[in-house]
Amino acid sequence: MLRISVLGPVQVSDDDRPVRLGPKLVALLAILLVEAGSAVPAYRVVELMWAGTPPAGARATLRSHVSHLRRALRAVGEPVVRTVGSGTGAAYLLDLPDEAVDAHRFERWCAQGRQLVAAGDDDLTERGVATLQAALALWRGPAFADVADHPFVRPRVARLEAVRRAARRDCAEGLAALGRYAEAVAQLSGPLADDPYDEGVRRLLALALYAEQRVDEAAEVCREGLVLLGERGLDAPGLQALQRDILHRRVPSPRGPAEHVKSARPCLLPPDPPQFVGRAAELAAARRLLLAAPAGSPTVLVSGLAGVGKTHFAVRLAHSVRDDFPDGQLYVDMRGYGPIGTPAGPGEAVRGFLDALAVPPERVPATLEAQSGLYRSMLAGRRVLVVVDNVREVEQARPLLPGAPGCATVVVSRNQLSGLVVAEGARPLRLDLLTSGESRELLGRRVGAGRVAAETVAVEQIVDACGRLPLALAIVAARAANHPEFTLRALAGELRTGGGGLDAFAIGDTDVRAVFSWSYHALPAASARLFRLLALHPGPDVTVEAAASLAASPVERVRVAVRDLAAAHLLVEHVPGRYALHDLLRAYADELIPAGDGEGLSALRRVLDHCLHTAVGADRLLWPHRDPLEPPVAVEGVCPEVFADREAALGWFTAEHQVLLAALDRAERSGLDGHVWRLAWATTNFFARRGHWLDWVRVGESSVAAARRQGDQAAEAEAYRILGGAHVRLRDFEAARAHYGQALELFGRLDDLVGQGFTCRSLGWLCEQRGDISDALRYDLRALELFRRAGHERGVANTHNSVGWCHALLGDHGQAIDHCRRSLALLEGLGDPVGMAGALDSLGYAYREVDLGEALACYQRALGLYQRLGDRMNEAFTLRNLGEAQRGGGDLGAARESWRQALDIFTGLDHPDAGQVRALLAETAPP
Repeated sequence: MLRISVLGPVQVSDDDRPVRLGPKLVALLAILLVEAGSAVPAYRVVELMWAGTPPAGARATLRSHVSHLRRALRAVGEPVVRTVGSGTGAAYLLDLPDEAVDAHRFERWCAQGRQLVAAGDDDLTERGVATLQAALALWRGPAFADVADHPFVRPRVARLEAVRRAARRDCAEGLAALGRYAEAVAQLSGPLADDPYDEGVRRLLALALYAEQRVDEAAEVCREGLVLLGERGLDAPGLQALQRDILHRRVPSPRGPAEHVKSARPCLLPPDPPQFVGRAAELAAARRLLLAAPAGSPTVLVSGLAGVGKTHFAVRLAHSVRDDFPDGQLYVDMRGYGPIGTPAGPGEAVRGFLDALAVPPERVPATLEAQSGLYRSMLAGRRVLVVVDNVREVEQARPLLPGAPGCATVVVSRNQLSGLVVAEGARPLRLDLLTSGESRELLGRRVGAGRVAAETVAVEQIVDACGRLPLALAIVAARAANHPEFTLRALAGELRTGGGGLDAFAIGDTDVRAVFSWSYHALPAASARLFRLLALHPGPDVTVEAAASLAASPVERVRVAVRDLAAAHLLVEHVPGRYALHDLLRAYADELIPAGDGEGLSALRRVLDHCLHTAVGADRLLWPHRDPLEPPVAVEGVCPEVFADREAALGWFTAEHQVLLAALDRAERSGLDGHVWRLAWATTNFFARRGHWLDWVRVGESSVAAARRQGDQAAEAEAYRILGGAHVRLRDFEAARAHYGQALELFGRLDDLVGQGFTCRSLGWLCEQRGDISDALRYDLRALELFRRAGHERGVANTHNSVGWCHALLGDHGQAIDHCRRSLALLEGLGDPVGMAGALDSLGYAYREVDLGEALACYQRALGLYQRLGDRMNEAFTLRNLGEAQRGGGDLGAARESWRQALDIFTGLDHPDAGQVRALLAETAPP
């Protein structure tokens, strides 16, 4: 079998028999390998082989070289080098399976190994490490070593080296995760010797040495790095802190990618309850449990009846020990007992914690297991308190336990969660009803000690009626405080006749529903109506604006009703501007709307319309040049929110994230399939920007199913394209290609040229992400033709840039400049500064090998546009590229200044490219 090796000097073998090739044949073979799968025009081969200065008779010489190469590579009697076309249009194609070339096997094995290691399971990690080690063993030296000085091979070499660096790190992280630290040390020593300024590799090596009890060596690795970087005028506070922690024996074993991520000090706790009473003995016991073993990772399980005050207790407890957990406090409501909606899954909670810990979206793994591993790694060596509230089942809480010495967890549940106690060693603490004295104190705090002291008999009657349940007492106290003219005796009398019994609200001998009913019937009509309708809102909390659409009432009128409900303690403003119902109150409100009630159905449609229309408008600000989606006209009474700018729109998406997912689920259950796929369309861009890959997949799958149920092929095609994009981000290229293929087929069936064009561009993006630039170019050229036929100006404009970029990556600078210039001119005419900046950056890259002055001018124009747009990340990319062009022109001072600015931005964004720019500065530092 014919085998070609390029991971070292280019070598060919046939059934293990070496095939000898001269230098020109090696160069010709390398050209065809770089362009694998594509027919390379003869004129292009001549240009590349002779570096743009071909000798006389070059075409005839080339034909002779092709003939010799064809004979040398003949496999099983079939020619491997094929000629396509004839005469001046002749082109040459290397027709080999991917498995025949070691570079293809290397990249495939690396991708497989990385996925296995990221899965988090030890058996899969073991397989992943073995796969990565096999991939790395294919290397025999620098890639394409004997032709590496040829410009045409540089992009391919750069990609292979980048994949190799990543594979080394992935392999080391997998070894560390398996506890094979000695092997991790061996794996990392080579990369660090190759690049001693790579701070990330240095940190991993130090941690692996530390885990092997080689503390002095670990500290020396840090010290050496600090000296080297210091000589270049660079600070490394993270490395300095790691050295200090190693010397003080404060560092746990390394667990992988979290070691490269800057940590924040989050505080997600709700406010300390200002009128908390009693529970002194329970608080003291809980504090002892949390703080008794500072080297351990204790878990306290707080359980008790609904409405007994578990959340207030946990929040007061957390605030009382905040100083003992200086590295942060995390909090999440798992929504385990809501009467409607979906309980929070552990993946949602872990993802929220990673956001709070300042993990950049591009560093968040795809699977729950890998995310949980990253989360635990982030907490390693720190003192962080985690509060997991409203848990229904053990599996909601288990992935959120830090397991790191020095951290502690408070889990809150109505259930006893024996699995958490038995398997995880949680210490149970059950809250009972308040004592009579504590109940009187609660009323006194809220209505005034004087009133309580003046009517002791009425107070006892109220306490008895409320069954000493804090939620019921708080509701009664709120009414008493709002009506100081009422005697407590009168309120007690009302309460005794206020409602009927309902088993769902019976707490012991107390009918809590009587308290709810009594308070509800005391509300003004508009406030009572809003209370009923709030049970229909799909999310965990609601804003006044969404409540106004729900009720089909003006915002100011609804604001008054919300204040009434909050004053009556029937609604809580748990964060500024966002209101939540206790789940018992939501269940009670839900019962007040009869099944099939027309008002309820209309209100549900209004709130879903509010979510959809507001999301579409917000998305338009995030992506103003996206082809618009026009949802059906909203029903009467809906007033979508309007935002002033991109930042406000992004803030709304962030705040409404869980509401939007819940709205999509509710629309699905209610048979509103049009809302499902349109909500998916409107939220995709937000998920992409913030790295919520799994939510992206979730809404994409719902969107496909909804469009199918509707029989809407255009919507189904767009849904497949949404789903394909999510899988590209997850690096699941085969799934992405399959989904894009479905979209392309459907758009073709509909003769939708624009849809086909966008899908081909998406396929081009997929190929570029895989490193298949030739395939990417083919798809982009097809998209360009489709957009031209459809007369879609923006599609033509942007696709010219994509085509130009591919040509630039392939070294065809003339074609690259031509296409990018066309793109820029069209985008200027369309008034699209985002697209213009991208085209200018591509032009800068294309001109670097042709006209350095023009390259610098393009980069400067792109930089100005990104600065005016406030696009910090792309500003940093362009500064980095500008610096490389300035260095190429010999202006090292200007290059270093551009890189310093880029490093400041990347560091502020905690972007992984910060290390690359830091290395450029170190490499070019004056002696």
